[in-house]
Amino acid sequence: MTENNQEKIRNFCIIAHIDHGKSTLADRMLEITGTIEKRLMKEQLLDQMDLERERGITIKLAPVRMLWGTRQRSKVESEKPEIRDSSSISESGQDYVLNLIDTPGHVDFQYEVSRSLAAVEGAILLVDASQGVEAQTLSVLYSAIENNLTIIPVLNKIDLPAARPDEVADEIVKILGCKKEEILHASGKTGEGVVEILDAVVDRIPAPKGDSDAPLKALIFDSVFDPYRGVVSFVRIVDGHFEKNKKFFLMQSRSDGEAIEVGYFHPKYFPHTPLLCGEIGYIITGFKSVAEAQVGDTITAKEKPAETPLPGYKIILPSVFASIYCTDGDDYPNLKEAIEKLKLNDASLSYEAERSDALGFGFRCGFLGLLHMDIVRERLEREYNLSLVISSPSVRYRIILNNGEEEEIEKPGDLPEHGLFREVLEPWVSLDIFTPKDYVGACMDVVQKKRAQFNNIEYLDEVRAIIRYEMPLAEVIIDLYDQLKSVSKGYASMNYEMIDYRASDLEKVDILINLDKVDALSFITHKSKTMNEGRRITERLKDLIPRQNFEIKIQAAIGAKVVASERISPFRKDVTVGLYGGDVTRKNKLLDKQKKGKKKMKSIGRVEVPSDVFIKVLRNE
Repeated sequence: MTENNQEKIRNFCIIAHIDHGKSTLADRMLEITGTIEKRLMKEQLLDQMDLERERGITIKLAPVRMLWGTRQRSKVESEKPEIRDSSSISESGQDYVLNLIDTPGHVDFQYEVSRSLAAVEGAILLVDASQGVEAQTLSVLYSAIENNLTIIPVLNKIDLPAARPDEVADEIVKILGCKKEEILHASGKTGEGVVEILDAVVDRIPAPKGDSDAPLKALIFDSVFDPYRGVVSFVRIVDGHFEKNKKFFLMQSRSDGEAIEVGYFHPKYFPHTPLLCGEIGYIITGFKSVAEAQVGDTITAKEKPAETPLPGYKIILPSVFASIYCTDGDDYPNLKEAIEKLKLNDASLSYEAERSDALGFGFRCGFLGLLHMDIVRERLEREYNLSLVISSPSVRYRIILNNGEEEEIEKPGDLPEHGLFREVLEPWVSLDIFTPKDYVGACMDVVQKKRAQFNNIEYLDEVRAIIRYEMPLAEVIIDLYDQLKSVSKGYASMNYEMIDYRASDLEKVDILINLDKVDALSFITHKSKTMNEGRRITERLKDLIPRQNFEIKIQAAIGAKVVASERISPFRKDVTVGLYGGDVTRKNKLLDKQKKGKKKMKSIGRVEVPSDVFIKVLRNE
């Protein structure tokens, strides 16, 4: 590519709620632009992980480079797209290089989206024509507007019988302030309107700005670990250009290295040198340590370095905390290595080492939400072949000590005894619920049980409403999302943002199994809920823990006071089955011997809690 071709580059991403057809639209774009041969095409092509394909959601952002111009359009019209790699830019200048970053839609992966927004100049706002604008879409849209991105509104799934394009278009006009004729209509499934979207990307989104003669500045917006080639960094070249074998260093971590390979995504790695100003591509750094190439760092040339680094990213603080342990203590080194590698691939994950008396060595991890936690657990188990135990998720609390000092605690076990602190502060969030008006009452009924404070309700049109609440984060993270989906038949969506910390009357409840405290099951809850929650968890544990040859006592306690208790009766072998008569003392002698054996077994026996119990116990099933 020559320097004047910077005007022919368009960098964009797609903003959409889960299941609004984002990955399907990306598939059609790859097909229509001739980036992928039809025989190699499959659904959700950019979703590389098995987990993404199984759940039908995007977890990791995925960049891809496409070509679009008059020749591609004519090939579409003749239904014979030409397959070419995008290094062969035409001399006539008719081809545009389109760099798409496919992004997740769930609120728990918002950090992935924020990184995409910083690497592009425009975004396609994709809205399901049958469901309308969702809460999480709105949240990401505002972030895109803050980043001064050009927004292209698109109504997807217009081929569905339930589609209501005119009504949903009015919603978009009200939120975005655009003209109704600017909204494109498309179907990712049939390919209708996709050509118009590609044309709009070329016409409406500006070319990247940057000085190709300035010292190299490249923003790392993602990284993955390759076991054979080391750390592979996904970069956006902001200034200058980058070549293979070029020596570089990272301005924040101060690491230096030499580029083993550079190239772009087609959508697999396609070696190509150099990467020029405004382009998106990858650099194989060869780094073996995951800490050397942090997301948000700036790469510059060693011989002619830039003076100041790029702004990078606002660090998103985790809102949910849980401890991860191995079922087999010998696997701890493998878990340590796996979490380090996953942290490189998922910058929103935070962790620190800790030790539990019941479960041994592990890590205290911070997540953006329950789905994020569930995905991390499953990725660790699948990709690194580990068997894990995860504690009950909790939020970060603040306590005011008697001397006036403030401390933060991330797990219930860190809460001091009564009398050693004045008050406990818990995080509160502002909650927006988007729902069809038919389900407003049911949704409000669910939220009112969660210590929520009602703010207002706003009707977007005759069909949809936004209900706004303020409520404790601890009440949101467990199963609020599931309950809202259940009562609204899947139509409601929600989004929440942290607002502040507020004083609450909270208690720590310990769970004891045969008088042994299980740290992973301890929880902090409001005083009004301690009895009910203690009873619910002990009853769930009674169902989930397998019976043993000895009695198991399960108790929920606040300090020395037991608030709920359950008992799992032991297996009983009939030791008198071989008796054939004689004095009753023979029978009593055998029963006494069995009783002593069970007592001894209880004193030395240990209850093995299955690893999935810690997640199942939270669900109100």
